[in-house]
Amino acid sequence: MKYEEATAQDMRQALEDGSTTATDLLKEARRVIREKDDSIHAFVEVFDSADEDARLADTMIQEKRATPLTGIPIAVKDNICVKGRTVTAASKMLEGFVSPYDATVITRLREQGAVIVGRTNMDEFAMGSSTEHSVYGTTFNPHDTTRVSGGSSGGSAAAVAMGAVPLALGSDTGGSIRQPASFCGTVGLKPTYGSVSRHGLIALGSSLDVIGPLARTADDAALLYQAIKGENKKYDSTADLFEDAATVKNSRVIGVPDNLDAVGVSQETMDAFNAALQALQEKGYTIASVSLPIMEHAGAIYYIIQPAEASSNLARFDGMRYGFHKDGDDLWSEYRETRSAGFGDEVMRRIVAGTYVLSAGYYDAYYRKAMDARRAMQTAFSNALEEVSVLAMPTTPDTAFPEGARQDPIAMYAEDRLTLQANLTGLPALSVPMHTDGLPRGIQFISGYNREETLFACARDVQQR
Repeated sequence: MKYEEATAQDMRQALEDGSTTATDLLKEARRVIREKDDSIHAFVEVFDSADEDARLADTMIQEKRATPLTGIPIAVKDNICVKGRTVTAASKMLEGFVSPYDATVITRLREQGAVIVGRTNMDEFAMGSSTEHSVYGTTFNPHDTTRVSGGSSGGSAAAVAMGAVPLALGSDTGGSIRQPASFCGTVGLKPTYGSVSRHGLIALGSSLDVIGPLARTADDAALLYQAIKGENKKYDSTADLFEDAATVKNSRVIGVPDNLDAVGVSQETMDAFNAALQALQEKGYTIASVSLPIMEHAGAIYYIIQPAEASSNLARFDGMRYGFHKDGDDLWSEYRETRSAGFGDEVMRRIVAGTYVLSAGYYDAYYRKAMDARRAMQTAFSNALEEVSVLAMPTTPDTAFPEGARQDPIAMYAEDRLTLQANLTGLPALSVPMHTDGLPRGIQFISGYNREETLFACARDVQQR
């Protein structure tokens, strides 16, 4: 078994037959990080506490208490709390902050005996599509280190793509798992909103945020998803509601929006997308055209709602109780100096925009209209998914772009124009690599609420090709 190419299921088999140990797998993970991460910069910290995780995992295996994730190395995005470890959301504002508790997803991984290798780089407070907006610097694409890894979960996607870990956790607010998965050639799942606890995730947009897996294969992504899903009644309003894929109407019908040309998908991406659809047809799927004109307005809707929620959520970061602080002449100047020095340009841009649309005189003109449009989008997608089992589209308009190529914020926002819809509607969506001759490109599937297994089935068929 070559570590860099092994799946989590390969490692599980090796652990079970005794050909490796959790301690050995951790050593291999650290070796890959030492050899490759200087040029990629996926990790911002490798945990020394992982040694204890590995020893506990080996004990679980010896005592026949192993679970599917026991001993498997996993990386965690830097906005998910791990008790006793620094968590900063890649921002100076949380400089030196040590989490006093584990996020629910981390608790569940610990119960399974997973080995938490370290935390991965991201766009500051998950605001970005390239992992260039980070206090730690850019994360580069393992397939071409002159290009970005995507964002905001670019570190997690790159960690899997470079072979350091078979699994990683990211968060998805507007495409932040699926877009870097597409750029880096990995599988990325944005689960149904509410199916995974957000307790311990540093909030960006509370009605949009979801924690999900990045993996080398659909089977591995399903494995990690099964481990982290489910409600946490003590802390949040997650719902433990899951349907069997066999109950889905028209389970072999894939709907394709008829307006993809209107959202600026490159010809090369469309060629790969159409080839993937043709391969699925050969496996017995039917391809049907669906009309979803409202999907073109996702950017306008999202970039009102998300900054508004970010403005509210980030108000707690004032430098008074924890994290970065800068002295001023009075309380007002301390707030101003701390926040202007602690937050990056993109974060401040969205806070200002969000505060504006929530302000008196503009709430009805912008925020309320965006919420009305969001409900219309939810209805349109739900209606479409009553006739087809999944919707399919490219994950991103094109391949990963060179570092620094999206200096205009609007151009950067446009990178997410095919992923925003799933967050606005709450639907689950998954990106899986398409067959290409050059840089990776992803095909994205969207299914009905709590129908993740339908997504995994489609992804398996794409990967078998």
